[in-house]
Amino acid sequence: MSQSLPREDRSLVGLLIMCAAVTLFTAIDTSAKWLILAGLPPLQVVFLRYAGHFVFSLVVFVPREGAEAFLSVDPLKQALRSSMLLGSTILNFSALMFLPITVTTAIMFAGPIAVTLLSIPILGEQVGIRRLTAVLVGFAGVLIVVQPWSASFHPAMFFSLGAMLCASLYFVLTRFLAGRETNATSQIWSSGLATILMVPVVFFEWAWPKTPSEVAICILIGLFGALGHTSATAAHRFADASLLAPVVYLQLIFATIAGIAVFSQWPTIWTLVGALVIIGSGIYIWHRETRGAPPVRR
Repeated sequence: MSQSLPREDRSLVGLLIMCAAVTLFTAIDTSAKWLILAGLPPLQVVFLRYAGHFVFSLVVFVPREGAEAFLSVDPLKQALRSSMLLGSTILNFSALMFLPITVTTAIMFAGPIAVTLLSIPILGEQVGIRRLTAVLVGFAGVLIVVQPWSASFHPAMFFSLGAMLCASLYFVLTRFLAGRETNATSQIWSSGLATILMVPVVFFEWAWPKTPSEVAICILIGLFGALGHTSATAAHRFADASLLAPVVYLQLIFATIAGIAVFSQWPTIWTLVGALVIIGSGIYIWHRETRGAPPVRR
C-alpha cells in the first residue's frame, strides 16, 4: 500500500510515524521515572523495559523469519552495540531518580554531537572546522544545562552524561552495521542480550508492584520500547533519514509536557537555553552532513 502513495504523502506518513516514535521514547522515560519513584529498583525497571521488548520481538519476528532472526553477521559488534544501549538505559534510569525528564532529555540531545567526534576514529570520517566548531558550541550548551559551577548541580548529572556517551557509541556501531543486519536481528539482539544480562542481578533486589497502576506501567514500559524502535524503523521506510533527523528534537516538548503533567516539574530557564543551544548545534551538524548529499534511507 505504501508503494502506491505519492512521494509527498509517503514523507508525511514517515514524519507522523517518527513523531509517534519520539512520543513513545518519552513514554519510556516517563514510565521509568514513575516506577522508580513508586519504589521499584532502577535495575528492575531496566529489566522490565527490555524483557517486554524482547517478548514482543520474539512474537513479531520469529514466526516470520525463523532462526535467521537470531543470526548476526558480526556477533561481536552486535553484542557491543547492544551492551552500549543497555548501559545507556541503566545510567539514564539512574539519573531519572534525581533529575527532571527535561534535563536528562536535553543532555541526551548532545548525542549527535558526540557521534560526530566518535565517527572520526571509529568510522574514519572527516570532520571540517565548521562541524568541529558546532561540536564545541553544543558542548557549551551541555555545560549550560549541567551548570557544574552552581549550587543546583546534582551528581546524577554524571549518570546522564554517561548515558549520552553510551548512546553515542550505540549509534556509531549502528551506523557501522547499517545495511548488514536486519531490523529483526538488531531488535532481538539489543533486547534479548539486555534481558539475559539483567537476569542474574535483578532478582537480588526485586520489589513486586503494589497497585494495578504499577502492574500496568510495568507491562507498558516494555511495549513502549518495542513500539518506539519499530516505529522509528518504519518511519525510515517512508521518508528520507535527512528529513526525519530533526523530528527527534520534538522530544524536548514532549518531555516538558510529561514533566509538568506527571511530576509537576517545570523546566528551568537554563535547561531550556542549554537545550536550544544543543539543538541548534545538532541541526547545524545535520545540515552540514546532508548538504549536497543524495537522500539516503536507512
